[in-house]
Amino acid sequence: MNLAISVKGLTKQFGPRTVVDKVTFSANIGEVLGFLGPNGAGKSTTMKMIVGFLSPSEGSAEVCGFDVLKDPLDVKRSVGYLPEGAPAYPDMTPLGFLRFISGIRGFNGSEREERVQNAVRMTRIEEVAQQPIETLSKGYKRRVGLAQALLHDPKVLILDEPTDGLDPNQKQVVRDLIKEMASTKCIIISTHILEEVDAVCSRAMIIASGKVVADGSPSELKSQSGSGDLEEVFRKVTLNA
Repeated sequence: MNLAISVKGLTKQFGPRTVVDKVTFSANIGEVLGFLGPNGAGKSTTMKMIVGFLSPSEGSAEVCGFDVLKDPLDVKRSVGYLPEGAPAYPDMTPLGFLRFISGIRGFNGSEREERVQNAVRMTRIEEVAQQPIETLSKGYKRRVGLAQALLHDPKVLILDEPTDGLDPNQKQVVRDLIKEMASTKCIIISTHILEEVDAVCSRAMIIASGKVVADGSPSELKSQSGSGDLEEVFRKVTLNA
């Protein structure tokens, strides 16, 4: 497998508080890595440092061989990022927003339109594509955010709670899409939904109090529980962190 992400001793402090504490891991093309952890564990902050939205207090992160501090534009070209809340311009339609983002990424003419239409198709937002974003449901807004992350066909996808606010059918659409892309990309998703790990992840890291407290395949993590229950493992390692 090709190395896509390398994180070493990544740390983030806000004043006296350490939110991410010496996190170290690597991830390859072909992996779907789930970040699990309670609220405030440091999952989103870790993601923001990997994509270059936050500077680390200590440590380093590389994406596709590019250092997030030394080569920030190359990192952003390599990554598709769905942040928490998926901010977008509320007065724009999804089509207008995606064309705008595609233009910012340097695509023009027929290539821009082809990429926009492909992202619309992949995320199945055709029926709301010409409706103002502010009128969309939370689930559709998340899917518009996912569409913008896919526009440039990145090797790495970092998705913060990608199924948050989606109904069961919409969750299945997004999970199927993640599985469809998994063989050719490195995908990191943060989630508090344990069933999501079984549904899409080939590997899971449990983060608590800013530290990695467990790392392995879903079956390996379940083996730490006598009952084979991932929820039991999650509860045990986060309480002891």
